[in-house]
Amino acid sequence: MAIVGVTILLLLIVFGPTLWVRSVLKRYSADRADLAGTGGQFAEHLLKQLHLPEVKVESHEQADFYDPQQQRVCLTADKYNGRSLTAVVVAAHEVGHAHQHANQYAPMLWRTRVVLLYQVLQKISVGLIMIAPVLAAITRAPAAGGGLLLLAASGMLLGVLVQLVTLPVEWNASFSRALPILEAGQYLHAEDMPAARKILLAAALTYVAAALASLLNFWRWASILRR
Repeated sequence: MAIVGVTILLLLIVFGPTLWVRSVLKRYSADRADLAGTGGQFAEHLLKQLHLPEVKVESHEQADFYDPQQQRVCLTADKYNGRSLTAVVVAAHEVGHAHQHANQYAPMLWRTRVVLLYQVLQKISVGLIMIAPVLAAITRAPAAGGGLLLLAASGMLLGVLVQLVTLPVEWNASFSRALPILEAGQYLHAEDMPAARKILLAAALTYVAAALASLLNFWRWASILRR
């Protein structure tokens, strides 16, 4: 029973934040006629107000993010085209990242460089995972393949650390950029502000939730290597 209890606790720790983030974003995803525009339109409006005409707003199939290389705010279709509280608040959060970039916010610039390095290491890790069994079979030395798998797992752990160090950047985008913009512009009704803060918190914690899921994946690979 103790093992079952520990397992359930670990699952709650790992997947709890992810489920909470999804729950918050879904809770406020219904379209509302009283909002002035869609998430995409609101992002374009804020970028104009912040004098960032070089930043574009685009619909993206998979995720909401700001791309500093191509200077674009990307929103999933439900937020780009949606006229919901989630859509406009998430749009404000991503514009917050564009504002960080324009102001040369040091933690964001550092994170961008680290993420680029991690993307390279991630590709190497995938390659090592594919090569390891072949190398072990050719050399007839399981330790050789195990060493490559260990390096690959280390790359995964670096990904966890990268996602965790993004928290200050995400927090700043939500509560030092987006929230003041929403409050100063009075874009939302006063009664919507508590919900907007929850959405901004969910946006800030997205990477933490992803890091915990990656940590579980790392633990799984580490368990395989110990066998």
